[in-house]
Amino acid sequence: MSLKGKRIGFGLTGSHCTYDAVFPEIERLVNEGAEVLPVVTFTVQNTETRFGKGEDWIQRIEDLTGNKVIDSIVKAEPLGPKIPLDCMVIAPLTGSSMSKFANAMTDSPVLMAAKATLRNHKPVVLGISTNDALGLNGVNLMRLMATKNIYFIPYGQDDPVKKPNSMVARMTQLSDTVEMAMEGKQLQPVIIERYKD
Repeated sequence: MSLKGKRIGFGLTGSHCTYDAVFPEIERLVNEGAEVLPVVTFTVQNTETRFGKGEDWIQRIEDLTGNKVIDSIVKAEPLGPKIPLDCMVIAPLTGSSMSKFANAMTDSPVLMAAKATLRNHKPVVLGISTNDALGLNGVNLMRLMATKNIYFIPYGQDDPVKKPNSMVARMTQLSDTVEMAMEGKQLQPVIIERYKD
């Protein structure tokens, strides 16, 4: 399936260490002809880390997509009825946002955009990046995996020795996952090996 002319929401949550892996994939979507609407959490907007300042990441995604970020719940709500998306991507998806999404909490622009997309029976693609996917958050991960119209970028343990509960998506498969999701299919295998000795 071609992504040309498709309207894709792209949500960023606060896994700052993952942005360098995600931004080339946003560029790929744009280069494939998709209209990408960026959506950010309050954490992305207001946090400065060793990986960069929120304002710099926002500027970068706006430059890349040619669209202003959707940075409030009020601005995200129209992505359901008035500005419907063909697909909503959240990558990276932190454990905190994953927990909220699995439990129907829409307290950020990104989660509101995802809820609005599901309301329209359109796919939501998740690229997890969480230190507790195999810990306390495991129940939320499985709840989302069992939910209709939610699809996952293939993911696996990134460091089973030092961080045995941590799992991260293979972001290079983002575009392929989106294409399959828009056909109603999960890219397989969804559980992959990410760690190499």
